Amino acid sequence: MSAAPFHPGHLVMVDIPGTALDAATAEFLRRHHIRAICLFRRNLGSEDEIRRLTADLREVMGPNALIGIDQEGGSTIRATFLPQAPAAMALGAIGDEALCEEVGAVVARGLRSLGINWNFAPVLDVNNNPRNPVIAERSFGEDPDEVARLAAAWMRGSLREGVACCVKHFPGHGDTAVDSHHALPTVDKSVGELEALELKPFRALAHANGRTPAAPSVMTAHIVYPQIDPEHPATLSRPVLTGLLRERIGYDGVVITDALFMKAIHEKYGHAVGAVMALQAGADMPLAQGSLAEQAATVQAIERALAEGQLLPADVKRSEARLVALAQAYPVAPRPYEAAQRAADDAAMRAAWARGLTAFDGAGRKALPPAPGTPLRIVTQDAVDCDGVSEAGLSAERVMEMFAGFADVQLVKLPDLRAIDAASFPRDGRFNILVSNHRTRFGA
Repeated sequence: MSAAPFHPGHLVMVDIPGTALDAATAEFLRRHHIRAICLFRRNLGSEDEIRRLTADLREVMGPNALIGIDQEGGSTIRATFLPQAPAAMALGAIGDEALCEEVGAVVARGLRSLGINWNFAPVLDVNNNPRNPVIAERSFGEDPDEVARLAAAWMRGSLREGVACCVKHFPGHGDTAVDSHHALPTVDKSVGELEALELKPFRALAHANGRTPAAPSVMTAHIVYPQIDPEHPATLSRPVLTGLLRERIGYDGVVITDALFMKAIHEKYGHAVGAVMALQAGADMPLAQGSLAEQAATVQAIERALAEGQLLPADVKRSEARLVALAQAYPVAPRPYEAAQRAADDAAMRAAWARGLTAFDGAGRKALPPAPGTPLRIVTQDAVDCDGVSEAGLSAERVMEMFAGFADVQLVKLPDLRAIDAASFPRDGRFNILVSNHRTRFGA
C-alpha cells in the first residue's frame, strides 16, 4: 500500500471562527489538506457543541487530525467549565509530584471528553525574572530541577489519559521582561548559561528516562538569543531549533511554533514568510492563524518554497512523519466524562487549590485561612478582561460570593489593582485579603 501524497497544508496549524464548523471553513480545510486546528475561547460553546465541533473537524481533517488548546491551569485556560487545575506556581509551592501527576490526568480527562488530543502544556520556563510579564504563575518555580520534576509528573498524568503534551517555550521564556505577544524580547545568554538554567527542564523531558517518557512535542519561543543567533528569534532560528534542540539536545519529537500572529513575529515577517522560515529552522508545524486568505497564503508560501528548493522534500516528509506519529499515538478519541469521575476530579482540584494557598513558604511559614467569624476587608479589581493569555478574571461580585460564610465583609473595589496602596488601609482590626483576579504581580 503506497503512502498518501504529501500536501503543504499537512504541516500547518490554523484557527477557525465560531463554535461550529461552517461550510466555507470546512471546504477550506479540505482543499488545503489541513490536519491541525488550535481552539480558543471563542470556539467553545456548550460541551455538546464542542463535541460536535471536534467530531466535524475530525471528519474533515481525517484520522490523523490534531486538535490543540491551551489548558495549562490557573488563569491560562480555555475550557473554563472543566474541573479547574491550579496554576503551575501553586503546584510548585506544594511540591508534590503525585499531585502534579493527578492534576495532569484530570486536565487530560476533561479535554479528551471534548475530542481534544493535544494540550499546549506544561510550561517548562524557569521563573527567574520577577519582572516577567507573561510567564509568572505559569511556571513551576525558579529551580530548574524542580520545574523538570514537577512538569514531568504533570506530563505523565496527561499522557496516561491519552492527551499529548507540548512543553514550552524553548529554549526558555522565564528570563524576559517583555511579552512576546506584544514585542520581541532578547535574552543575552550564552549556550553555557542556558544549559545551567533554562535548558535543564527541556533536556530532562527530551528523552525517555525511567518513569518519564519523552515529551511528545515542544513549542518554540519568540525570543532572540543574540549569542546563538543575533538575527532571528528562536522560532525562526536554525542554530536554535536544529543546532541546539535537534542536534545538541537530540530531540526528535514534534516541534511546533508559538503563534506566528504574535507581534514578535508578525510585524517583522508576517504569517507566510515566518512559516517558511520556521520550517527552514527545524520546526515541524507553524501555528499560522488569521483569516482564510492569510492561512491560504501560508500554505501557498510553503508550496512555493518547496518548488523553489528553499525547503527540502526530505525535511518536510520527516516533519509530516513526526506529526502523523503524534496523531496516531494520541488520536482524537473522545471518552464519556462520567458524572462520578467528574465530581471526584472537581473535588481533587479544589483541594489542590486550597493546598497551594496554604503551602509553606521558603522560610517555613504556612498561610492559614481566617476563622469564619473574622471581620474581613476584601480588596480586588472591579472587572478584568481577557488579555490574550489569561482568561477574564472574576468580577468583584463573583469574588464576594467566595466569602458568603463571613458575616462582616468590607469590599474594596479598585479600577486597577496595580494602584493599590496597602499603607492607606485603616488599622481597624480587619483581616486584609488581596484577591488578585488577574495575573499582575503587586508590591508589598
